[in-house]
Amino acid sequence: MTVLSAGMGWVITIIPRIYTFYASTLLFFVFGVKLIRDGSRMTPEEEAEEFDEVTQELKKHDEDRENIRRESDPEAPPPTASDEQRARWQNDIANGILMQAFTMTFLAEWGDRSQITTVVLAARENPYGVAIGGTIGHAVCTSLAVVGGRMVAQKISVKTVTIAGGIVFLIFAFMSIVQGPDA
Repeated sequence: MTVLSAGMGWVITIIPRIYTFYASTLLFFVFGVKLIRDGSRMTPEEEAEEFDEVTQELKKHDEDRENIRRESDPEAPPPTASDEQRARWQNDIANGILMQAFTMTFLAEWGDRSQITTVVLAARENPYGVAIGGTIGHAVCTSLAVVGGRMVAQKISVKTVTIAGGIVFLIFAFMSIVQGPDA
């Protein structure tokens, strides 16, 4: 997704740089203000809502998998924990979990702030650097989410992350204004 976004940014370099500069600065400012506003208005119930949605989705996925297993062999005893662990990798791959994770991530990123920002940065800066930096950034974030998602979600609030993201966007907008379109 990041490479696609950087490529889209490279393509729009046909638009004069002055326009993409002011459009990107405006987008950074708007995203920053929106995130800070959303974060400051977020209630504890809204923060917990997203975590609960994901937990429910995972629970439903596990129930669906168990139903499929029972339908294929109703006489089979439930698997033990070690059997489950040993077969998990095979089952996840066979059940398309890799494709499901790819599809969910791809669709979740389509048109969000990170993609739009990547397009804008690639239009203003070196698209190769943007693609590499963006890919590394997404890899780190995704790795943290996979490895320590539950722990991080319990330690850092969605509200804090949202406000911090807004501040970063405002810093980008401020840096753009200070540097000017010819930087």
